[in-house]
Amino acid sequence: MKAMILAAGKGTRMGSVSRLIPKPLTKLNKSTLIELNIMRLRKSGIKEVVINLSWLGKLIKSHLGDGEKYDVKITYSEEGSNILGTGGGIYNALKFLGNKPFWLINADLFTNYKIDAKKKIRDNALCHLILVENPKHNKLGDFDLDKGNVIFNKFKNKKYTFSGISIISPKLFDNMKNKKFALEPLLRNAAKSGKVTGEVYRGKWIDVGTRFRLRKAIKK
Repeated sequence: MKAMILAAGKGTRMGSVSRLIPKPLTKLNKSTLIELNIMRLRKSGIKEVVINLSWLGKLIKSHLGDGEKYDVKITYSEEGSNILGTGGGIYNALKFLGNKPFWLINADLFTNYKIDAKKKIRDNALCHLILVENPKHNKLGDFDLDKGNVIFNKFKNKKYTFSGISIISPKLFDNMKNKKFALEPLLRNAAKSGKVTGEVYRGKWIDVGTRFRLRKAIKK
C-alpha cells in the first residue's frame, strides 16, 4: 500500500513563519512535522510515499531527499507555482499512486493515530475518513457518523471533524476534468451517495495550522 502526504500549501495561517520555511518543515522538538508523518507511515509498513510540492517545495525536497534516510522511497509530484488545491494535488499525483486505495495524510498534522498498511475499505466505498471530535477552531464540524457510514447534512451542525487522515480510492476522482480543486466537496458528495465509511479517533491529534497550535503541539 502506498501513501500520499499533502505538502503544497502556503501555510498562510502561520504568518511570517511560513514565508521562509514551508509549514511541513516546521520543527517540533528534534523533527519536522513532515518527517514525523513519514516515520509514522514507515512504522506501519508503508515504504512508498508520494509528496506534492509547490510553495517552497525545493526546500522540502532538499531536506527529505529520496527518502533513503527514512527507509522509504519518496516520489515528488511537483505543481510549480500553480498550487492545484487539495483535490487537484491528489488528482495530479494519481499517476504515481496507481489504481489501488492509498493512505492520505496532511503534512502539518501532529498525531498518534496508528496507520494500518493492511487496512481495506469497503468494496463500494470511495474513501474511509478518520474523524475527530470537533476542535475549537471547527465547532460546527464536517460530518456525522452512523454505524460506520459518514453522513453529511449541510443544514445542521456536525458532530465530527475530518482529521486530514484517510484512505482514498482513485475512483473518487473518476470523471474529474478540472485540474485545480479542493478535496472537501468530493468527500461531501461521496458521503451524500453513501460511499464513505469512517471511524472516530480520540487520541492525540493537533492540526498545526497556526503558531498557537504549534506551541500546543510542542507542549505535548
